[in-house]
Amino acid sequence: MAGREFGHREGPAPAQLHYTSAPSGSGDSGPRFTAVGADVPPGVLREAERLIGYEPPERTLAEQLNGFPTVFSFSELADGGRLLSRSVCTGADAGFHAHAFLLPSGTRLPDGVLPISTWESPRWAQAAPPDGRPDPVDRVEPSGLLRKEALVAFAVSRAGRLAPFFADLRAVAADPGAGQLVVVEHDSADVARWIALACTVLPREQAHRLTFTTYTRDPRQNRQQLVGALPSSESVTGDRRYRVHDCTSDQPSGPVSDTWAEVCARIWCAGRPDLFRDDPEDLGPLAVSALVAGIELRTDARAVVASWAAEQVGALPDDTLTALVAGLCGGPVPHLGSRSTSLPGEAEQAALAALLTRLDGRVTAAVSAPLAARVLASAVLAHGPVPALRAGSLTARAHDDLARDLAPSLRAGIADRTEPAAGRPLALLRAADLLDVDCQDQLPELAERLARELVDASAPPASGGGSPAVGCPPALLDAVHTHPELRVALFGSLDALAATEPAPVARALKDSGLPLGLQQSGLPHLRMCVAPAGPDDRLDRLHGLLRTAGISPHADPTVLRTALRLTWSGGELPTGQEASLLLRELGSDTHRAAGTRELLIEAALAAPPDDPGIPALAADLLRCFTTELGPSRRTALLLLEFTGLLGTGSEGEEWVGRVLELTSAGAADPVPDTVAERAFQALAWRLLEGAAPENELYTLARSAEPRLLAAYERAGRSERVADRLRTGPAYAADRFCDWSAFPGTYPAWDETRTALLTKVLRPVVRAMSAEDQIAVEAALDHAGRGKLDAFRVWNRPGALGRLAGRLSGRGRRVEHPGG
Repeated sequence: MAGREFGHREGPAPAQLHYTSAPSGSGDSGPRFTAVGADVPPGVLREAERLIGYEPPERTLAEQLNGFPTVFSFSELADGGRLLSRSVCTGADAGFHAHAFLLPSGTRLPDGVLPISTWESPRWAQAAPPDGRPDPVDRVEPSGLLRKEALVAFAVSRAGRLAPFFADLRAVAADPGAGQLVVVEHDSADVARWIALACTVLPREQAHRLTFTTYTRDPRQNRQQLVGALPSSESVTGDRRYRVHDCTSDQPSGPVSDTWAEVCARIWCAGRPDLFRDDPEDLGPLAVSALVAGIELRTDARAVVASWAAEQVGALPDDTLTALVAGLCGGPVPHLGSRSTSLPGEAEQAALAALLTRLDGRVTAAVSAPLAARVLASAVLAHGPVPALRAGSLTARAHDDLARDLAPSLRAGIADRTEPAAGRPLALLRAADLLDVDCQDQLPELAERLARELVDASAPPASGGGSPAVGCPPALLDAVHTHPELRVALFGSLDALAATEPAPVARALKDSGLPLGLQQSGLPHLRMCVAPAGPDDRLDRLHGLLRTAGISPHADPTVLRTALRLTWSGGELPTGQEASLLLRELGSDTHRAAGTRELLIEAALAAPPDDPGIPALAADLLRCFTTELGPSRRTALLLLEFTGLLGTGSEGEEWVGRVLELTSAGAADPVPDTVAERAFQALAWRLLEGAAPENELYTLARSAEPRLLAAYERAGRSERVADRLRTGPAYAADRFCDWSAFPGTYPAWDETRTALLTKVLRPVVRAMSAEDQIAVEAALDHAGRGKLDAFRVWNRPGALGRLAGRLSGRGRRVEHPGG
């Protein structure tokens, strides 16, 4: 502690106080001041009297006198001054003598020595001056008890307790509300050594202001920041106001998270208190000094060193950088056999990588290569971020050593499927390339994973919110440009994906930035995925895609499948005409080989009812794939084909029966609803074209098929039928015949025809001219069978209800279907 200088205000020699207990056998009662300097205010005397008294421990034997503690205190006074005092027991009757120096506010001891440095200084008087007048003191010599060698030996003996002590010390010194620090030792001299250690690690001003006492019988009666106690003193353990460090117990101190305190402890144990000569509170320079001095540091402290050095790279000389890097990289490069002891923590690893980024390329490889080797090895073995090193970052020896030691871990990391391929595995491949580690056999699998991830990343979110990721990861773009073998494998994997998932691949490659132009041949599916949108006509667009592929679909039918899926994407299907042209142009064998037959069949089965090309497509599909259609699809296609025959000379007879047979709900493989609805709609229009054959209408009435009756009613209510009713009296007569036929056959039919009579036909007839009504009656008269009379009754005002009853068959037996 000698020679530790601090700034202070020069002033006169400090005033002194002597306070002594009454001698044995004297008539005085109690202690008193026996010598007081002339400049001591009375108020200070009253305050000092409470601070420099002596209460001995529970010892009574005279031979124990030498073992009585020394009360060496540095206390703050109410006026801002300080009182440095020494109180000792002077006899078996517990008499004592106290000698104190008064330091006014803003002053220091002569020569600026620290108060604790004067422990057992020869300037401390053993008794009061005989004349009651203290001699002036202009110098206070430090004690030899607190020399460096003695303190280092003491620190080593208390090694496990140093870091917790320093952590609490800093908290107490920085915050008056943080409580008091209590140190329990068998000897007050050891408490003085703790105080000396404390003042060494604190900043200058805090060390001068630190208040302390080396002994008290009851810590609760003291207000100093650091309080010494004996095991016999009153215990304050468990009281949250105190941070107790009992150095007399066997209970070890646990690790502390305070990196500064831990570094200070290591410095003292290494015997290098000279490293505290600058501001010891600044952890960065302190840890750097310790590391350069060869002191082994914990991983969190090493992280601090690396972070501080990264910030100061431009200001540090080369020799300091060299020593610092050597300290950070001391020992062998980590390898698999030393994983538990050599690998840095995450914080240190990140800090070392940041330092390497600042150093690499700015200093010679001889300086940075050890750091580059350690960072790379640690990243590979500890699963950290892999640095992007330059070819010149490593020396030849470091290159060869790393290649030998890291090859198994590099290959295992590249093959690790728990990691995103574009992340760590790709970074490890870059490191393997730098070290010339052969990973050629792993490229196909890595490329497949990269392609899959690229496509999946572009998929729309399942929740429908947000947007998919756009573009290609920068690391992957860089690898594609710098690693030709990976590029070839990646584009091959993307081409294979495009053959099965062309639309997702096209979406992934849009604005991806992948240099597909670097691959001059092959990749027909990939080329189609990145081709421009092309013309609006979809067949022209399809032909353009096939030309882009550069391969005839007859030579490689899979290109046809890709082109079709790109042309009709997003759930779209070809129209009937488009599908027929595709089938006729390329032939059934090509579609069969390409796997596009299902697309053509689906185009027929899922087509909207207004697509006129579907019947012809169905006929083509039945002709081309005769032996490959299952019962359900064959039935559906036959039904679609038949809808095209209705109204032609090939329609035959029993239309309703045939449609009902093919759409029977009880069939083992019912036709799709879209096909059934199309057939019912086509049949309904055929029945409403003119005078429906009586047998067809009767079959309709007896069918009880709700979907067919609904289609018939929808068609009857259409504007198309209304127009014909308004302009064609003969057509109106036909509809009256149909809608008044077969009353009572089945309730559903009665409901359907009655609705058409009242809601469709009656308003039209009532609005007809006299001439048109006469024409309607003439047509009905020609039809015979009482149709004219029925029409006139139905058309007479007020007669609708009575006629409706007769037409609905009220009172007649209802004939059920099949009856």
